[in-house]
Amino acid sequence: MPHTGLTIDELAARAGMTVRTVRFYSTRGLLPPPDIGPRRVGRYGPEHLSRLAMIGELQHQGLTLAAIERYLQQLPDRISAHDLAIHRALVASWLPEEIEEIDREKLERRAGRPLADADLDRLAAMNVLERTADPDAFRVDPGTLHLGMGLLDLPVPVEAILAAREAMLEYARAAAREISRIFRDEVRQPAEVSAMRSLSAQMQPLVVQALVTTFQRTLQEEVRAWPADRPDPRSSS
Repeated sequence: MPHTGLTIDELAARAGMTVRTVRFYSTRGLLPPPDIGPRRVGRYGPEHLSRLAMIGELQHQGLTLAAIERYLQQLPDRISAHDLAIHRALVASWLPEEIEEIDREKLERRAGRPLADADLDRLAAMNVLERTADPDAFRVDPGTLHLGMGLLDLPVPVEAILAAREAMLEYARAAAREISRIFRDEVRQPAEVSAMRSLSAQMQPLVVQALVTTFQRTLQEEVRAWPADRPDPRSSS
């Protein structure tokens, strides 16, 4: 059975880094060791990509390498790429948007595969990339690209992705408005407005954590409740 995974050159290309940088992070203990395949070639997986994305976010936040080491040491030893993505999303939510404009060749190098127009449509629907006036230039969030690639081949039409995204935005806006109303109703005097605004800003990390945790657990419960023998609506005439 052939050994799967990325070589260090492929990992660096997917992460948008140099091989030298990836090796440096490895020597600092920021990346777990690769699996060793035939001919003693190290192979890297999704968890390595997710860790590199996390390191990038923490650096953008201004953390030193020593602080990043301490942060990563607090994570479980075998944390999955999925859970690392959630950590990264929480970190990224407090940072200025880091969007990179790249051409199609560089985008495909990052993706690790050729991208058809239909693939680009799906990535755009997932908000992983944004098209520009130039059909071969795209605005991309580097940290979410490899996550979007993992969903690219799911048998879900673009229309369903767009509908799911709109549902998430709708309910997120509704939650934000309701929380704002609760805080606003507690303000009795004009002098309290500034203090309440400061309090709401301090509470934002807890609110976001609660939203993410609740969404994650509820979605898992809903998916587990799907009937295993549900008929395919596409097969009905």
